[in-house]
Amino acid sequence: MAKITFITQNNETIVTEASSGTLMELGVRNGVRGIDGDCGGICSCATCHVHVGPEYMDIVGPAGDIEADMLELSDHVSEYSRLGCQIQITEALDGLTLHVAR
Repeated sequence: MAKITFITQNNETIVTEASSGTLMELGVRNGVRGIDGDCGGICSCATCHVHVGPEYMDIVGPAGDIEADMLELSDHVSEYSRLGCQIQITEALDGLTLHVAR
């Protein structure tokens, strides 16, 4: 089981736990504001845009080509940007803190 913390755009902290699924699904299931998942997780929107803690970037890895194209549409993209729908939850993510992109 991985404990994952979301920090919303309003600095609300939501601590969650999961052992499977995607970060987008986890955020939607836990009512994290700013994680909408409008496309249902098929990487065709950016409504699950998060900034991953730098210490976890090697674990989650870089964005794929399609994901990178979607992120280019965001005004708030950074080197730590990922789409939550593209990150599978594993035990390696235990302790991860995500900031919901503005």
